This record gives sequence, C-alpha cells and structure tokens, in this order.
Amino acid sequence: MAARVEHLVTSGTFSLDGGTWEVDNNVWIVGDDTEAIVVDAAHDADAIVAALGGRALRAVVCTHAHDDHVNAAPALAAATGAPVLLHPDDLPLWKLTHPARLPDGELADGQTLSVAGTELTVLHTPGHAPGAVSLYAPALGTVFTGDTLFAGGPGATGRSFSHFPTIIDSIRDRLLTLPPETVVRTGHGESTTIGAEAPALDEWVKRGH
Repeated sequence: MAARVEHLVTSGTFSLDGGTWEVDNNVWIVGDDTEAIVVDAAHDADAIVAALGGRALRAVVCTHAHDDHVNAAPALAAATGAPVLLHPDDLPLWKLTHPARLPDGELADGQTLSVAGTELTVLHTPGHAPGAVSLYAPALGTVFTGDTLFAGGPGATGRSFSHFPTIIDSIRDRLLTLPPETVVRTGHGESTTIGAEAPALDEWVKRGH
C-alpha cells in the first residue's frame, strides 16, 4: 500500500526568551495502514497515538527543537517505542525543554528515512533554528518544512538561535530548487507550493523580516 500524508492540528504554547504565546501546530503522519513516522510531536501525545490507530511508529522526526514542536516527543516515544530523531545542532534548544532526556538519534543532511516504501530525504535548512531540517518526499510530491518556509514567507528569525540571512540561504538553495509543484507542508498554518512562494524571495530579502 502506498504511503499517504495525514494531518493533525494540536494546540498549546510556545515559549522562548522569556515570552509565551498560544499556538496551533501541524503534526504530520506519513505512512500506510501498517507503519508510519510522525513529523513534529507537538503538545498532545495522546492525540497523536489515537491518530496512529495502532500502526507501528518508526520514528518521531523533529524539524527543529522549539518547545512547541518537541514537547510531546518523549511521551510519544514512550508510548510507541519509536526513536526521537533531531539534528544535533538543535541540542541546545532541545535541552531547554527536555534537560534530562536526550534524543535517541541524529538527523544529518542527505540522510534518507524510509517508511511504507517511501523515502524522505533530510535537508538541513537552518535559520529559524540552527538544526532546522526539512523532509523531502519526491514520491509524494511534498516537502515538510517545519518553521523554515510558510505560505507567505520564511519562518521567524527574531529570537535566540535564529538568523535571517541563513534562513534565506536555506530557502533559496535547498527548497526553491525543488520542483515548483512540490507541496510545502508547514509547521503552522496552511500548506502552499514551492512555485507559489518562489517569486516572492526578493521581496522577503528586501523586507528583511
């Protein structure tokens, strides 16, 4: 059975640099009726377990380690036996949320994850966070960008561990080079496509946000 993409929205808070904000997060489940991976275990491990419906969870993949994207990861791992995978450059952020529990494995640029006969390639796309990654699944015509690229522009770079020129480089060199019809599945909000976002790159650079 071919892999498919399922979408769950969970709600909670995001805290960094002394501030806390209410947020809704996209949780993505990629797999078939037998096995799956979860991209970003946000807020509610029980809801994610329910959405998995007994399927074998092969990995909990973290696009980056802001607390709203990883706060449910250890509980989801404990409930399913799946490893939590994170790019090592985001360990300082991870430790702000989970100081006593390290991830189980590392993500590396170019690494391939496989689930339900479908391959997802890890693209290191820093800027929003040092260890931010995107996951490109060409067979599904989609890329999971976390908080690197949204409908309407790049992710925020105004807080600790972030850098605007770096996120622009990541988007230009790693994401906008993908086929224009590629669906961009984001960490928050609506999906978009590479082709819809690419023409605005120069405007984002001018705005410098």
